[in-house]
Amino acid sequence: MGLVTENAAAGGAEIRVGLIGYGLAGEAFHAPLIAATPGMRLAAIVTSNAERVRQARAGHPGATIVESAERLWERAGELDLVVVASPNRTHVPLAGAALRAGLPVVVDKPFAPAADEGRALVEEARRLGLLLTVFQNRRWDGDFLTLRRLMAEGALGDVHRFESRFERWRPVPKEGWREQGDPAEAGGILYDLGSHLIDQALVLFGPVTHVYAEVDRRRPGARVDDDAFVALTHASGARSHLWMSAVAGDHALRMRVLGSRAAYVKSGMDVQEAALRDGAVPGPGWGEEPEADWGRLGAADAWAPVRTEPGAYPAFYAAVADALRTGGPPPVDPMDSVAGLEIIHAARRSAAEETVVPLRTAQ
Repeated sequence: MGLVTENAAAGGAEIRVGLIGYGLAGEAFHAPLIAATPGMRLAAIVTSNAERVRQARAGHPGATIVESAERLWERAGELDLVVVASPNRTHVPLAGAALRAGLPVVVDKPFAPAADEGRALVEEARRLGLLLTVFQNRRWDGDFLTLRRLMAEGALGDVHRFESRFERWRPVPKEGWREQGDPAEAGGILYDLGSHLIDQALVLFGPVTHVYAEVDRRRPGARVDDDAFVALTHASGARSHLWMSAVAGDHALRMRVLGSRAAYVKSGMDVQEAALRDGAVPGPGWGEEPEADWGRLGAADAWAPVRTEPGAYPAFYAAVADALRTGGPPPVDPMDSVAGLEIIHAARRSAAEETVVPLRTAQ
């Protein structure tokens, strides 16, 4: 899945990127990370919204602004990569069109509204010999990188329980496609925050055999789930307990990880999203967390602070660039995201039927 494009392979020549969508994902995440990646250039941006056109021109004056993906395909020969950061319902058709135009693709999460659609997209990319990957950026959160390091060092012993939370306080639903009840929109908290939490659990502990979930709509007038709990049993024996919510008045605790030797407890969210939203650009000191926010490692009454690894979202696009130039693997195997979608589907079934759902085959 790592076809080396002619331009990208030419002695380290720049990789020209077309970005579809300039909402929150496109403007705050993808555009600045692409621009900060050595050897990458944001060559084109697709948006038809007049205000976003103005913002895109101001933020990236070297990029060509086009009003539709169709106009982008007309310029396919001038691009080496397409990034799909448009509403969820468009991820599959736009990624498929990019592949058919001969272009490698990065798709924002969630990869697809349905696992079967995501799997078909992976098969098409393989058939065409083109790179396809998913922006599961939370694999490069500082707390997650810290936990992976602690586990690799054996500091926790055998981890048997992973408790992880992405919670917010948004008691009034906002307008927009994320709040629409149509399943094709892939809206709601399970797709939004659950895509991250489930992906992290799969990276840490591997395939899942059983899923239990509680999925609710708590806000008046809500048309999508806004409060959920998902419990995963991994084939490895570990259990992941995942909370995601838009109605959490207290959302300080981020993760609690219990092992045979010690526990790791962390509060607060990774600093990179807030920095990107504020217009910060990756550079020296990027992703560093204040010492006051570091997590703790220990047990009973013996605890010590643990420095949080610097968050590293820029590593995603650096890895994409390397994969395009060398034909190596992408930073995120899209089948990992398909596995996450299977779990989201099982979670919805579990909540509807009030039962534990076995997965026929561990992902």
